[in-house]
Amino acid sequence: MRYEYAPEALEVLAGHGLRPGPDTPAALVRDALSDLYRFEIRRLKGRLLAGEIPKERYSDHVIALRKQYWLLSVPVQHWVHESGQSPNHPITNSSDRQIP
Repeated sequence: MRYEYAPEALEVLAGHGLRPGPDTPAALVRDALSDLYRFEIRRLKGRLLAGEIPKERYSDHVIALRKQYWLLSVPVQHWVHESGQSPNHPITNSSDRQIP
């Protein structure tokens, strides 16, 4: 099966060093992005425990990291569509959107 990734998804993924090809399933790419996020959040926790980040500022760092990985909040089926089909929904990162 061949996949066409939404341009917005490709832009975000490239920012994290991921460049899926047309044969790369979106679920596999999402898993890789999720792995990167978990690595970053663990590294952040390590910085907190090492005293590099004050405890009262830790949540600010977590929120900033979540904003960098906002694509994980979009259902993976919206990242791609099969070649020859139209995408179901556009992908947007609204600056007004609350991140849980």
